[in-house]
Amino acid sequence: MSRLAFIISVLIIFSIFGCDLEKEIEIELPDYEARPAVECYLEAGQTFTLLLSKSAAYFDPFPSFNSKDFLDAVLENDAEVSITLNDTVYKLDNTLVINPFTGKVFNYVARNVVPQDYEHDFELKIVTKDGRTIEATTRMLPPVPIDSIVIEFPENKERPGDTLARVLTYVTDPPGQVNFFRRVLNEARLDSIPEQDFIADDKLIDNNILAFGTGYDFAKGDTIFNTIYHIDKAYFDYLESVFRARASNGNPFAQPSPIISNVSGTANAIGIFTFLSYDRKVTIIQ
Repeated sequence: MSRLAFIISVLIIFSIFGCDLEKEIEIELPDYEARPAVECYLEAGQTFTLLLSKSAAYFDPFPSFNSKDFLDAVLENDAEVSITLNDTVYKLDNTLVINPFTGKVFNYVARNVVPQDYEHDFELKIVTKDGRTIEATTRMLPPVPIDSIVIEFPENKERPGDTLARVLTYVTDPPGQVNFFRRVLNEARLDSIPEQDFIADDKLIDNNILAFGTGYDFAKGDTIFNTIYHIDKAYFDYLESVFRARASNGNPFAQPSPIISNVSGTANAIGIFTFLSYDRKVTIIQ
């Protein structure tokens, strides 16, 4: 580079740094219309429970927990909710219930127990207090049993006293159909934040065996909860969209990810109506 070119480059750089490159841009966002949000996870042998809440705009302030109007601001109450199975109609009452084991909240509950039926569809119908409708259909899937759980320590320890182990979970994929799974692994308590929570299908497996593994993260005496959910395509797509939305949340360069729902109707609702069919094993690291 010649001396003249070098001087010109330096002058350009200094002129750039001397400029005010900050500029405030105001973006007018369209008005957001709240939508009903449905979460209903049926489980054979458990009571019918459903959460019907309201969506909110991204920048809306979250209502204060101390406010008397908190539940009114979050929950969609005074709706008519029913689930039909083979001409039997189960009415869900608008009652606030908190599951003491999971901490989950529901505002529609029936005392009836969900029957085990793999042959017929369960049909959800909701009529909101303003007359709009929400409908969905799902079917129970049989749980896929966990074949075995292997606790494995490293053969070549990187340092003396390294006693951490990994957990390998093996499942046989049911043949003759496309299957979808959700793998959840909790440590210490079932209601703890999962160490692993992801979805998978059976498109790329060999010999019909699925293997789910962890890193060498667990010490002697740790309690591990292994759960394998057998899920349908609708729940798989819903979870995939939720995981994608979480990943893009707060990232200005990420592509927006809408929630893929299996509910329809005039209420323009979002959410999921599905079954929880799973196998779970508890292991203590020895």
